[in-house]
Amino acid sequence: MSKPTADWEKVGGRFYRKVKIYQDVFDQDLELENYIVEGAPYSGAVAIYRDEDKIHVYRGTQAAKSSIDIYSCAGKLIRRIDWDRGKIKALGWSEDEKLLVVTADGTVRCYYDLQGDFTPFTLGHGAQEHGVQSCRFWSTGFVALLGNNNLISVTKYDEPRPKLLAIPPEGPVSSWNLIPPAYTLSRSVEVLLAIGQTIHVVDASDSLDQGLQQGPFRHIGVSPNGKYVALYTDDGKVWVVSSDFQDRLSEYNSRAKTVPNHMEWCGNDAVALAWEDEVHLVGPNGAANQYFYNGAVHLLADIDGIRLLTNNLCEFLQRVPDVTENTFKFGSTSPAAVLVDAIEQLEQKSPKADENIQMIRSTLDEAVDACVKAAGHEFNIAVQKQLLKAASFGKSVLDLYNSDDFVDMTETLRVLNAVRFNEIGLPLSYEQYIRLTPERLIERLINRHEYLLALRVSDYLRLPTDRVYVHWASQKVRVSTEDEESICRLIVKRLDGKRGVSFEQIAKAAYDEGRATLATELLNYEPRAGKQVPLLLDMKEDTIALDKAIESGDTDLVYYVLLELRKKLPLASFFRTINTRPVATALVESSAMSQDRGLLKDLYYQDDRRLDGANLLVAEALDQEDPLTRIDKLKSAYKLLADSKENVNVLKAMDESQRLIKMQDGFEKDLGTGFSGLSVNEMIFKLIRTGNNKRALKVQSEFKVSDRTFWWTRLRALVAKRDWSELEEVAKHRKSPIGWEPFFNECLSAGNPRTAAVFIPKCSNLPVTDRIEMWVKCGQLVKAGEEALKAKDMNSLAELKQKATGTTVHEIDAMIRELAKGRRG
Repeated sequence: MSKPTADWEKVGGRFYRKVKIYQDVFDQDLELENYIVEGAPYSGAVAIYRDEDKIHVYRGTQAAKSSIDIYSCAGKLIRRIDWDRGKIKALGWSEDEKLLVVTADGTVRCYYDLQGDFTPFTLGHGAQEHGVQSCRFWSTGFVALLGNNNLISVTKYDEPRPKLLAIPPEGPVSSWNLIPPAYTLSRSVEVLLAIGQTIHVVDASDSLDQGLQQGPFRHIGVSPNGKYVALYTDDGKVWVVSSDFQDRLSEYNSRAKTVPNHMEWCGNDAVALAWEDEVHLVGPNGAANQYFYNGAVHLLADIDGIRLLTNNLCEFLQRVPDVTENTFKFGSTSPAAVLVDAIEQLEQKSPKADENIQMIRSTLDEAVDACVKAAGHEFNIAVQKQLLKAASFGKSVLDLYNSDDFVDMTETLRVLNAVRFNEIGLPLSYEQYIRLTPERLIERLINRHEYLLALRVSDYLRLPTDRVYVHWASQKVRVSTEDEESICRLIVKRLDGKRGVSFEQIAKAAYDEGRATLATELLNYEPRAGKQVPLLLDMKEDTIALDKAIESGDTDLVYYVLLELRKKLPLASFFRTINTRPVATALVESSAMSQDRGLLKDLYYQDDRRLDGANLLVAEALDQEDPLTRIDKLKSAYKLLADSKENVNVLKAMDESQRLIKMQDGFEKDLGTGFSGLSVNEMIFKLIRTGNNKRALKVQSEFKVSDRTFWWTRLRALVAKRDWSELEEVAKHRKSPIGWEPFFNECLSAGNPRTAAVFIPKCSNLPVTDRIEMWVKCGQLVKAGEEALKAKDMNSLAELKQKATGTTVHEIDAMIRELAKGRRG
């Protein structure tokens, strides 16, 4: 095993290492120096496109066709996208590995899933007129520089809303870059434009001149954390300043006669310059190191280092992590270094192993933790094993040690080593893996159609596997040439028993490929109706969608389907669809009653439901304020039922309603408002109360109101009117259809015992005790006594005597004596 420090080189006060990851990456005939090369973050895919401004060797008509080729870092072709849509001005990647292609006229295509599918949008804001010159990208957005120096910002790819930034000054832009919104005080993207001798900082609202005089600047680089800016001057010098341009931190003279092709930050501590076959790594305080290659080299910056890409090699240049440096640096006496030496001594069966352990006994847990962390930062599997073996040896000596970090690191390294393999080509560092997250790593494997590895990683890390199966099945329906029945049977068999699998997504993929029958069949295996129904509607399987919604029992879902059907179907077809489905018909009726009565009328007419239609017209008539309109509605309802022998009573009621409305309209005109909408009894009540007795009698006669009803209504109206004299006149009648007790009760309840007492003698049909009680309620104890005397009721007289006061006592006493005397005689 080679020493871990073999590829270390010191730049200033820090060590950097250049790890060789892949060899023989591209074909030697590719002429990589003539291509635009852009790499996705987190060691993602690499997109290359032939630079149209450079001369190429002619290799035939097929090779002359333009295409964007997407490779893994190991040189495996993932996808070739043929291109004939105008001159490409920029290629870029989002952090979730979407490829952005920007053309000169401001058209943008966002390719997702590393496939040929894309979503397009345009920049606008004069991009087509002035043309796009170049673009700079960050993790979730980009800025485009136009020919008139205007800057257009896009902050989201899912919902692109191009926004024009503040107008910068005129003049040729020698270089430019940006600071992402996450690292600015304004939380808006800031663009650094090198114009003339200075740099202008442009954001959403302002453009500020930084007052520099050392330009023009041929390259501007911003560190990953947004704190530092590297400037390459016209005389070959590299300046590193703070991002607010207040502090100048270091300077390096490259002594180069030509401007480098690339300048990128290597982490947050060094800057890399690349010419055709030469790379300078500039560290703090102007210290530098140089690397030489046999061919053109491209720099692909990442969060913790740079990928160096040539036809032959893919290397990763990074600062040696602190924990790795402390563990392997020559002469290091850190606990981790001693523990690594101890395991080497143990393998040689040397007693020094125990001596080393005893030396670091007090800090052994720190040494174990450091070895575990250092193993994560290693690309060499042998070194990983050496460090983990040292950590395992150290923790076996400890009495108490939490092994969770050790177990997690072994799992992580197994995953990292698997995806770094040449066939996969994802050379993730440990820090990149932590930021990317295992879930997004699995998504990258899925997009590369590495389904088996994605499943194994998901199972190993105890993550859901449903999206792996769904993506596999979706891809199967897209590319398979088998018949639809065989494809469906294969997919269902493979996914049987798999939790969380959405057949709706698979069916949608089938439908998008023009396989509607297969899509319908697959949807039968989707257990969630809410997922089935929208796609069935899109597929124009309306009746199936409605049946699925009804089966689900979700009324909201049924309403949704009915609304969609109402929009797309003719009225007759809509009614035919719901007529055989009682649930759907009932829901249409209930919603239309309050929202669309016209639709309800059409439904009743279509089904020949005359009684329901008439009831609807009657309900509308009751809602009308204009009497004529109300009568017209009732006439329409009457016509609907005119030929029916089953609804005689209904027709009679409608006829009476029309006559009532006409009569009320006449009263409104003669007597004033307040009669409209009243029932017959309410109208009689109002007429009597307002003194229109003759009209009340006319209403009784017109609508054949019974005497009992009329007398009750008149009684309450007279009491409400407080017309006591009229009530006393009524008492002169010999008979009352409702008896005389109601008169007594109503008058007494109205607070008039005097008038109430007038009706007591007429209540001859009541028991004596009831009449006595009625006199008592009226406060006439003497009359009550006379009633008791007449009935020879001594007990009642005795009770009355107890209630009596003043002279009334003597009168009751006299009655008692008289009754007693009569009994003795």
